[in-house]
Amino acid sequence: MILKYTVVTTDDFYSVKNVLRNHFHVSTRLLNKLNKLGMIFLNEAKCNINSPIQAGDIVSFSLNYDEDNSNIIPTKMDLDIVFEDNSLIVINKPPFMAIHPTSYHFDDTLSNGVRYYYDKIGLKKKIRPVNRLDRNTSGLVVFAKNEFIQELLIKQMKKGMFKKKYLGIVEGVLENKEDSINAPISRKENSIIERKIDDKGFPSMTHYKVLQEFSNYSLVEFCLETGRTHQIRVHTQFIGHPLLGDSLYGKESVLINRQALHSYYICFNHPLSGVLLKLKSKLPKDMQKLVSSSID
Repeated sequence: MILKYTVVTTDDFYSVKNVLRNHFHVSTRLLNKLNKLGMIFLNEAKCNINSPIQAGDIVSFSLNYDEDNSNIIPTKMDLDIVFEDNSLIVINKPPFMAIHPTSYHFDDTLSNGVRYYYDKIGLKKKIRPVNRLDRNTSGLVVFAKNEFIQELLIKQMKKGMFKKKYLGIVEGVLENKEDSINAPISRKENSIIERKIDDKGFPSMTHYKVLQEFSNYSLVEFCLETGRTHQIRVHTQFIGHPLLGDSLYGKESVLINRQALHSYYICFNHPLSGVLLKLKSKLPKDMQKLVSSSID
């Protein structure tokens, strides 16, 4: 990937560095790395980043350099690719699969599958998931194909421009069919995993809408305004309707052997074109069998 910009007379850019920082929004860390690798050009020639520029000059930088990704073991698997281009890849993650390798799952995670796929297409880059899902939560996961794209997507997340919606099946029937849960979340004492509602915790907001109701559970759409760890799981427990099958914040269920939660919708601006991407995935089979109709 090579990105270029032609300087025009109305620009107030005064150097190559200025273009990279203020037009492309390259971070200081990445700028220094590109400079060290000799990946910054002025009129197609390697240059000093402080080189002055004038109208008609072409400032460019290349992301076509190899990275060491040997920390991830390549594992062949069938990836459910929802979207892909030269910048990013979006995968529908099945339940019971971690995103990152751990001491217990070092070769069977989604990152292992992505590493195998990168090898197959000749892309020697680090594996960079942009959003995270719990191991037992299914749904859409975005991987940036280089660190520049990752930086741009993370900036969108911080600005609230990266929207995520989930479908969950909760215990019982909710009194309020559409509402917001505004309750701060913090880590539970003496636990590295569990979270709790805490007045001194981080602000956390979840909007929800009931889509279908059954005798003892409900299908609910969740829209996150914040992205705290286990936010939906903690908030549904807080209102007395934990996710079906959530053994950490509720109880196990004979109906499903995991928390019934699926990340079905993401929306963000493509980091290069600016085109609004709206991506969806269908409910997985274990959740689908519990509701009467599919969600489009």
